[in-house]
Amino acid sequence: MIKALRDRTGAGIMDAKRALEESGGDMERAAAILRQQGLLRAEKKAGRATAQGVIDAYIHGGGRIGALIELNCETDFVARTEEFRQLAHDLAMQVAATSPRYVSPDEVPAEERARGAEEAGSEEAYVSRVALLAQPFIKDPSKTIGELIKEAIARFGENIRVRRFARFELGVDETGA
Repeated sequence: MIKALRDRTGAGIMDAKRALEESGGDMERAAAILRQQGLLRAEKKAGRATAQGVIDAYIHGGGRIGALIELNCETDFVARTEEFRQLAHDLAMQVAATSPRYVSPDEVPAEERARGAEEAGSEEAYVSRVALLAQPFIKDPSKTIGELIKEAIARFGENIRVRRFARFELGVDETGA
């Protein structure tokens, strides 16, 4: 059971064992316990420096839309893993598909939030459209990009952050015209 839980969650042996003991052998509850523990660990790592990472590109539509993203982590060891590179590629694909304008909801100016709330129906709906970390993940809409990154932080044991991104589309300037 420990091996199955580790394969499913990426948790360490002792963490998986403790979660199974705490849940009385219930695999679903044990996975939920590990997920919660991972999110708590991710919050603790949020202040750590992220000077390593990768820049990834995604090109879509026969070369009509492209996105570049810089995804940072703490060590080059993690940056070189296939799983980290796949995360960067998925995020570049997200940028190409959804055209966010900001990395984080905190970056959206207050006056733009107010205008956007009128247009989108609520401030939250507008922010989830223009801030990458607040957007639903295109491959799994049940979680946001922010949650996806927190899960990766828990798996890797390092702080991870999206530093910046750029999106290009043929015939469209920066204002969207």
